[in-house]
Amino acid sequence: MANRILVSLGDGAGDVAWSDKVEPFMQKVMDAMDWNGEEISVLLCGDAFIQELNRNYRNIDAPTDVLSFESDGVYEDDDGTEWQTMGDIALSVETLPKNAEYFNVPENEELKRLLIHGLLHLHGMDHGEEHVEAGVEPTCEMLKIQADLMKRFSDDVLV
Repeated sequence: MANRILVSLGDGAGDVAWSDKVEPFMQKVMDAMDWNGEEISVLLCGDAFIQELNRNYRNIDAPTDVLSFESDGVYEDDDGTEWQTMGDIALSVETLPKNAEYFNVPENEELKRLLIHGLLHLHGMDHGEEHVEAGVEPTCEMLKIQADLMKRFSDDVLV
């Protein structure tokens, strides 16, 4: 069974030429993790909108790159298919190029990292105080899985 991935453009996203590539990429990652029958949403937005989310839900009054909001429900659609609602990912398309420059990687690589990162959070994974650092091997399980998935999908082009 496949997954349902809903991608939308929010406030400040502008015209995102690659938005149609997000759903197939997320499906491939979820297939690789053997996650099936799940529904997630991905909101591509601008810094002002993600800053508002960050302020309202994390008490941090600053924009960030990606936020995940876990959900844990099940619903049945009109066809009788049951879906596990995993939650929502918000990704700032304005922070994406800033991160890519900071990490000295192509925007394509950074986009995949942010999508994978958000997806892993929706599955209950956490990295505590550890964050991705250029040239530093991760020690926590979540960031190790993220690095493995990045290698596995290194040839995928989204941007």
